[in-house]
Amino acid sequence: MSNIYLQDISRGIIKENPVFRLVLGMCPTLAITALFRNGLGMGLSAAAVLICSNVVISSLRRFIPDRVRIPCYIVVIATFVTIIDMILKAFQPALYEALGVFIPLIVVNCIILGRAEAFAGKKPVLRSLFDGIGIGIGFTLSLVILSAVREIIGSGTILQETPYVAHVFGTAFEPMAVIAQPAGAFIVLGLLLALANVIFKRLNVN
Repeated sequence: MSNIYLQDISRGIIKENPVFRLVLGMCPTLAITALFRNGLGMGLSAAAVLICSNVVISSLRRFIPDRVRIPCYIVVIATFVTIIDMILKAFQPALYEALGVFIPLIVVNCIILGRAEAFAGKKPVLRSLFDGIGIGIGFTLSLVILSAVREIIGSGTILQETPYVAHVFGTAFEPMAVIAQPAGAFIVLGLLLALANVIFKRLNVN
């Protein structure tokens, strides 16, 4: 794989991580990360929409008039969001119910529309594909880390509401219920952002 494609992937995971570097997509990040399952489901859903829309928008970029590019981007993104919405409803009804309105709201997620405007609308298809993969992985990892911390500390479990649920610290552990509540999302996100800033500074990531 060419170095430029590896750079496109790594940039989305580290240098331009949507949550821990750019602080984008805060609505789903704060709202649905009380459980690991929800964070993973939302991350993968958004990543799938991002990758597919990047490819299509890049393929059509020469045919889309500049004055209507944003409406065209939204139509493309909405098409893939509808597909993901139907797939989740058909095959993962419990996850579909848990994520609720935040699946349709992927249409206006600033991460996806931002990559369409800043990258896919200007770059070749293959680079747009790898950019989508990198940003998608970065967003999914961020949600997974945040939701895992919140579920473990706030509930004492991991993979709650799945057949694979486990009590991480044993049944005697007294969870901090506030972490699983909306206020806990702000607390944990703030701490993780501070930690990420320290790590990125030591790694000299600018």
